[in-house]
Amino acid sequence: MKPSLGRYIYGAAAIGFGICALVWHDISNWLQLKALAGVSHSAILTSIVAAIEILGGAAVLWPRTARAGAIVLGALYLIFALLTLPFIVKQPLVYNSYGNFFEEFSFFAGAMLLYATTGPLAATRGARLGQFGYYSFGLCVLSFGLEQLFYLDPTASLVPKWIPPGQMFWAITTTAAFILAAIALITGLMARLAAQLTTAMLVGFGLLVWLPALYADPHQFFSWTETAETLGIAGSAWIVAEYLGKRSATEPSSV
Repeated sequence: MKPSLGRYIYGAAAIGFGICALVWHDISNWLQLKALAGVSHSAILTSIVAAIEILGGAAVLWPRTARAGAIVLGALYLIFALLTLPFIVKQPLVYNSYGNFFEEFSFFAGAMLLYATTGPLAATRGARLGQFGYYSFGLCVLSFGLEQLFYLDPTASLVPKWIPPGQMFWAITTTAAFILAAIALITGLMARLAAQLTTAMLVGFGLLVWLPALYADPHQFFSWTETAETLGIAGSAWIVAEYLGKRSATEPSSV
C-alpha cells in the first residue's frame, strides 16, 4: 500500500481523542456522548469508547489493518453523528447541533474513503463507497462554512489578534473558503485542489489557533479535543485529496 499521510493524520487524531477520553473520562465532558449522560456506569462507557478510538486509530496507522481500523472508527463516528440527532430535533432552528452532526459525519466520511482507497478502486463496492464518502465530505465542508457564517463573531474571536489585517477579516475569508471548497467538491470543478487547500487551511487552524491555546493552558479539555478534531478533519480532507488523485489516475474522466 502506498504511504498515505492523510491516513496517518486521521489515525493519530483518533488516538488523540481516545487519550483525551481517558484523561477526562467524565461523560458530561463529551458532546458526542451527551445523549447517554443518564446511563449507568457512564465512566466505563467512556473508557470503552476511548479504547475503541485508540485501537482503531492504531489499526489505521498499520497498512495491513488499515481497512479494519476504518470500519471500526467509521462505525463509532456514525454512532456519534446519530447521537446528535435528538438535539437537532429538540432545537431545529439552532445550527450548532447540525454543525456537530456534520463534524462527526466528516470523520465517518473519512473512514469510508479510507476503506475505499486502501483497496482497488475498480471494485464496484469500494468505488460506490468512495463516491458516497466523497460527496458526504463535500456536504460536511459546506456545513463548516455555514456554521462559521452563523457564528461569525465567535469564529472571529478564535483568530489570533496579532494576525493582520484583523480577526473578522479572517473569519469571513475562511468562511468563504469553506463554502467555495464545498462547491468545488460537490461539482467536481478543481475538486482536488479544493481538498488540498482545505487541508492546508485546517492545518493552519491547528498551528495558529489550537497549539497556542494548548501552550497557554495545557490542562484545558476543550483545547485538546478541538486540536484532535481539527487534526482529524484535516486528515479526512487529505484522504479526499488522495482519493481524487487515485481516481484521476485510473479514471481521468471522473470527478
